[in-house]
Amino acid sequence: MALGEIGNFIRGSGIQKTDFKESGAGCIHYGQIHTHYGVWAKATKSFVSPEYAARLRKARKGDLVIATTSEDDEAVAKAVAWLGDEDVAVSTDAYIFHHTMDPKYVAYFFQTQDFQSQKKSHITGTKVRRISGERLAKIRIPVPPLEEQERIVAILDTFDALVNDLSSGLPAEIRARRQQYEHYRDRLLTFKEAA
Repeated sequence: MALGEIGNFIRGSGIQKTDFKESGAGCIHYGQIHTHYGVWAKATKSFVSPEYAARLRKARKGDLVIATTSEDDEAVAKAVAWLGDEDVAVSTDAYIFHHTMDPKYVAYFFQTQDFQSQKKSHITGTKVRRISGERLAKIRIPVPPLEEQERIVAILDTFDALVNDLSSGLPAEIRARRQQYEHYRDRLLTFKEAA
């Protein structure tokens, strides 16, 4: 189905880095989607005053926050699934995608070759590359049942942790290398008896 058939895109509102505070209401600036966030997030890196946040557009739990501007095509439309309990303010040059699918499933889809190849014809601009919500809405996504989306997410989360999380990935890699070492040690140091 087209993304526009399963949800709607809402443009973020004006948050500049000069609006950031030490604490307050959580916010996601589009540039941080490129540099700070992974597939999903429950906490924000930045905050704005609660009074300012009250006037801004916000992502709810389960929404995607999508950076719509970049200097290169690959980074355009990088997405993070917002899983925090509090609504989070979203800056301009980002879209909020309200939908009914598993949020991590959709965020993982945004990383696929299928998504990357579909979005190419929808990107505009020369030096600064952009994609609009109207154009994102035309991109097609596989829509399996929710249980299958959750099963796919569980598998991808495991791989993501092994690749990106030092606390789980590194021990797993060390175990694999130890097993490999023991296997080759035993093979190399096993000799047939001379007759």
